[in-house]
Amino acid sequence: MGLDIRIPLGLIFLITGGLMSVYGLITRGNAAIYEKSMGINLNLTWGAIMFVFGLIMFLVGRRKKWQDDPVSPRPWERGAGPHH
Repeated sequence: MGLDIRIPLGLIFLITGGLMSVYGLITRGNAAIYEKSMGINLNLTWGAIMFVFGLIMFLVGRRKKWQDDPVSPRPWERGAGPHH
C-alpha cells in the first residue's frame, strides 16, 4: 500500500488553480493588469484549467485507492449488504 502520487498532485493543482481563479475573478475588471496578454484574463483561464486537472487527478487517485483496498467498503456501498 503505497502513496499514489495523483492524490497530492491533484491537491496541489486544486489549491493553486483555485487561488488563481479567485484572483482572476477579483481582477477581471482591471484592464491594466491584462494589457500584456492582449486583454485575456490568464489568471482565470489557467486557474480554471488547473483546477479541473487537479480535480481529475485527485478523483482518479481516490478511485484507484478504493479499488485496491478490498477490506474497507467503498463509499457508495456502505449501506448495502445484509442488515443485522
